[in-house]
Amino acid sequence: MAQQGEFGFVPLWPFRSEAEAVEWQAAYRTDGADAWHLDAELTALTFTQEYLGLRTVDQVVVGVGRSDTGGSERFVGVGFAAPNGAQITAAVLHLARIGAGDDAPWEVVGSDGGTLSVDEPGYGATVTSPLTVSGRITGVDESLTVQIRVHGSAEPVGVVSGIAAGGTDEPWSAIVPFTAAPGSVLTIAVSTGGHIAEVEHFAVTGARH
Repeated sequence: MAQQGEFGFVPLWPFRSEAEAVEWQAAYRTDGADAWHLDAELTALTFTQEYLGLRTVDQVVVGVGRSDTGGSERFVGVGFAAPNGAQITAAVLHLARIGAGDDAPWEVVGSDGGTLSVDEPGYGATVTSPLTVSGRITGVDESLTVQIRVHGSAEPVGVVSGIAAGGTDEPWSAIVPFTAAPGSVLTIAVSTGGHIAEVEHFAVTGARH
């Protein structure tokens, strides 16, 4: 994943910028506010359920996550329980510490690997509407949904669903109209499901408008 800007990545959630993270650090040092920002796993799960609205993806998957050697990045598996009780990984989210200090909070910056990917637009690209979104998938009789989200909006600013896909490492694509203010960071998410759960796999990337 190519790095972007002073922070090094596209800041998807929960902070819009490093300046916002610094503001949170000041509040946390004063009264311990919103300490969950220091928990990478809780940040990943809250991003999935609250920001993306994928509420049936409700577990951190044991044994999937990993850290970089410096401790500034984490990869966290999120998923759900299959009918037989086994944990299924829906996505591995990439998080990075934003800001400086031992209490620098975690920021979701993308996803990593899996049987579903979003490859276009390129990470950190500047884009306009309508947006061509594409990637690759391995699956059978899949129906994809692509959503575009921005900070401050409770609903997607663009969404297309019912995209037929499937096969082994086969391409998929969609054209997604969206409405967002210039300068917005866009979270672009693709998801699929419907076989054993509402959402079984998803992937995310970041772009700018």
